Amino acid sequence: MNPNYVKIFDTTLRDGEQSPGFSMNTEEKVRLALQLERLGVDVMEAGFPAASPDDFTAVERIAKAVKTVEVCGLARAMDADIRTTWDAIKEAKMPRIHTFIATSPVHMQYKLKKTPEQVKQMAVEAVTLAKSFCDRVDFSPEDGGRSDRDFLVDILEAVIKAGADTINIPDTVGYLTPEEFEALMRYLIKHTKGADKVIWSTHCHDDLGLGVANSLAGVRAGARQIECTINGIGERAGNASLEEVVMALQTRKDFYTLEHGIDSTEIFRTSKLLEQITGQKVQPNKAIVGKNAFAHESGIHQHGMLAHPETYEIMTPESVGVDKTNIVLGKHSGRAALAARLIDMGYQLESDQLNEIFTDFKVLADKKKEIADSDLAILVHGEFAEANQTWSLEKYELGSGDSKQAFAALTLKNHKTNEILAAKADGSGMVDAAYNCIKQLCGEHGTLTEFKMDAVTSGIDAQAVVNVRLAQTDGRVVTGRAGDTDIVKAAILAYLESVNKSL
Repeated sequence: MNPNYVKIFDTTLRDGEQSPGFSMNTEEKVRLALQLERLGVDVMEAGFPAASPDDFTAVERIAKAVKTVEVCGLARAMDADIRTTWDAIKEAKMPRIHTFIATSPVHMQYKLKKTPEQVKQMAVEAVTLAKSFCDRVDFSPEDGGRSDRDFLVDILEAVIKAGADTINIPDTVGYLTPEEFEALMRYLIKHTKGADKVIWSTHCHDDLGLGVANSLAGVRAGARQIECTINGIGERAGNASLEEVVMALQTRKDFYTLEHGIDSTEIFRTSKLLEQITGQKVQPNKAIVGKNAFAHESGIHQHGMLAHPETYEIMTPESVGVDKTNIVLGKHSGRAALAARLIDMGYQLESDQLNEIFTDFKVLADKKKEIADSDLAILVHGEFAEANQTWSLEKYELGSGDSKQAFAALTLKNHKTNEILAAKADGSGMVDAAYNCIKQLCGEHGTLTEFKMDAVTSGIDAQAVVNVRLAQTDGRVVTGRAGDTDIVKAAILAYLESVNKSL
């Protein structure tokens, strides 16, 4: 391996998807995985197969779909986990198992209730078993940032001897500073026997906002793999952000003198696809992919930009895929133009799916003069949401005013029984009344904990996108997302999607 090459290990589909509000179904995970392949990640951690049947299915589907990227499954240092993970990834072109066990005193004492020697033995047995299935095995000492250094050296020497070829050091709780993380990596690489036979990796969380800084500090110490996620999503405050790590290495190549295999022009498209799938937008001032990342409002800044772009921009918008050109789609556009644009956006669609979306596209184009990418993303999302729905909206009627109670009358279809059911209800507003109708017909499916609306394009004819979140009694959280030029209809469809997901 090129000693100056840094592998990008993307864990958006595993660590990122575990965070509240970012759960994805199997189809969405496969769609994102194909875009990650297009982005050029070296490894994608497709999920945690032993966590649930759905996770297993998603990892298995991704392993079969992806051709040019290593597909990794996460497994605890347990026999059953590792066997299940191998079953999920075994058909991948380049399969990989990532196993882990906690090594910090607080985790070993209170979570595992194991002695250091027992933990070491479990780690060795896990790596040995994983290696019997798979050539590529990663090992992570969970909470490595707060672990005893000498114990880390001891356990890492043992797993390297057992066959681990990548050693990943996680700052699981985002506790360390860059100086501390760099010093830890240097110590481990210097004192661990067999350190020169493995790739060293980083996995840094962002609890103190230092995830990217710590990852880059690890690279300075000799790490040649970075675990990271699109838009920095992940547990609690998230992970090191892939786009920030990559563009730091690329923009400051004079400082790091390192290479990577990411096609940076696919960064913005990948970020947007994740937003569209999860309904969770990045903040406007987010580095690299935020809507203000290449925007200038200050007069001084505008003057400088007009004089020369490098006065205030250290990278070009085009370098991350922010394209200033715009191919306008409208009611006169054909199926071929639509298909080409959807492919460019990262969507891989079957012929029948494209036909359905084209029909909806024509309907929307009659309502709007121009169709933006964000409009198309809503149409695609709606098509995938309909694939496994139990309830769908047949028709609705709404009413409200200063002098009368808001009401809604909804007719829904149950696709399991083919029944058409209707209900009418009052509410504090038309959306509340519509939701009361849905509860009458579909039953209670959790507590509404979030209702958020955005306009995906500008103008009076913009599609409104509504995101809702329902908290289930068993602790699960389900989300729904829908768009329409009618705000209340979008709200109804989003709530119905969350109900369908809960079923």
